[in-house]
Amino acid sequence: MAQVSIVNKSPHPLPQYQTSGSAGVDLRAWLPQPVTLLPMERRLIPTGLYMALPEGFEAQVRPRSGLAIKRGLTMVNTPGTIDSDYRGEIMVAMINLSAEPQEITDGERIAQMVIARYEQIEWQDVDVLGETQRGAGGFGHSGTN
Repeated sequence: MAQVSIVNKSPHPLPQYQTSGSAGVDLRAWLPQPVTLLPMERRLIPTGLYMALPEGFEAQVRPRSGLAIKRGLTMVNTPGTIDSDYRGEIMVAMINLSAEPQEITDGERIAQMVIARYEQIEWQDVDVLGETQRGAGGFGHSGTN
């Protein structure tokens, strides 16, 4: 298991896995007062968390499905990527896609964060790509089942 250094300036607990099978941890809003997002309004919501990911890891910040379906709250950029050399505060770029104003309160779970390994690549410039059964077919080309 990888270890990640984290600074928590908020009064909220560190992000935790909710079940043994959870891929992500929940991020909580750190707000001095509630924030109301009007329909289609976007805003960065602070978490009070700062971390130092090991090289070769990224954090993917994703919407919480319950907020999205029940209240229309999601993220503008999803998933948002946090690189291993970023040391600023983790912020969540939220948007209200509902027709009603939505209030976000301090301590509310607003997003989930998945830590993943990645590998940087080196481009190999070629004139022709190898053939596959699928070829250039996309957007439903591989079948309906």
